[in-house]
Amino acid sequence: MANMQIVPAYNNIVEAQYVEMMVPLYSYGCEKKIKKTFSNLKGIYSVNVDYYQQKVTVWGICNKYDVLETVRSKRKYARFWNEEDNVVLEKSESSKDLKPSLALTKVRSLSLKAWKKIFTRSYSF
Repeated sequence: MANMQIVPAYNNIVEAQYVEMMVPLYSYGCEKKIKKTFSNLKGIYSVNVDYYQQKVTVWGICNKYDVLETVRSKRKYARFWNEEDNVVLEKSESSKDLKPSLALTKVRSLSLKAWKKIFTRSYSF
């Protein structure tokens, strides 16, 4: 959140832009969480959350990819509302190095004491 980039205004006139995202919202608490995430960021003027359409619209002077990354810190499956932007994003993400999955990493075995802790039975009714 703190490393969000604000678009620099060099010789060009920089205008605020709308960033529309499709974000899975499960309750009105999710709506509050999204609004709170953007409340402390500079360059963001307004955040509009439509719970029924599952749509979040952010208006401000900001990089749209950083806005999406900020939302993904709260909701993993957030994506842009326009499909063309998602295609560009997927191409750039596929070129990054991927971390190995947990299934491929070597798992050390648990000690007997740890197994007993996991599988202790409670006979109280």
